[in-house]
Amino acid sequence: MSNQGNRQTPQTGRLYQFKLVLLGESAVGKSSLVLRFVKDQFDDYRESTIGAAFLTQTIGLDNNTTVKFEIWDTAGQERYKSLAPMYYRNANCAVVVYDITQASSLEKAKSWVKELQRQADPNIVIALAGNKSDLSARRVIDTEEAKAYADDTGLLFFETSAKTATNVNELFTSIARKMPLDQLAANSRGRELNRRLDLNRPPQNNSNCNC
Repeated sequence: MSNQGNRQTPQTGRLYQFKLVLLGESAVGKSSLVLRFVKDQFDDYRESTIGAAFLTQTIGLDNNTTVKFEIWDTAGQERYKSLAPMYYRNANCAVVVYDITQASSLEKAKSWVKELQRQADPNIVIALAGNKSDLSARRVIDTEEAKAYADDTGLLFFETSAKTATNVNELFTSIARKMPLDQLAANSRGRELNRRLDLNRPPQNNSNCNC
């Protein structure tokens, strides 16, 4: 596994773990994005995902903070659509991918965004990724059109290329930075305080025995 650049893992500090799901039409390059992010590799002849694939990768942020993504890469074929809720359920973040050379893939991406906003965790962080930016000569989806949609819908937005690695690390790093780390840290401190109070509290005697 490559741990170069912003993916280097700090040796000390806080570790936050998040479930991330990738959604989008078949052949938009979801698996290629994950492969580039996790292993810094690209395969021109990668086969379609069946069901879902699971990978992990960590990102080192400032102040010795590490974010670990548990990544579920879902299949885009229609026959697997009914399985998607099983993967995005309890997801903390999602990347919805479309292909800049296929107009229908953006419409499909928009339907996935609606489904996530309707059924996933209300605090889920969603990024829209227009993949295959290396094929600009075949572009049919205008960057500004997609960005305007992302801005209106409250999504992070990047145009990426799994082939050239353009904006791949930036996409996942932006998601990591968007996660509510301060809130999670406060919740963690609250749980630890309650745990300590429970440990220090004398046990109660609920027995009614008079013997």
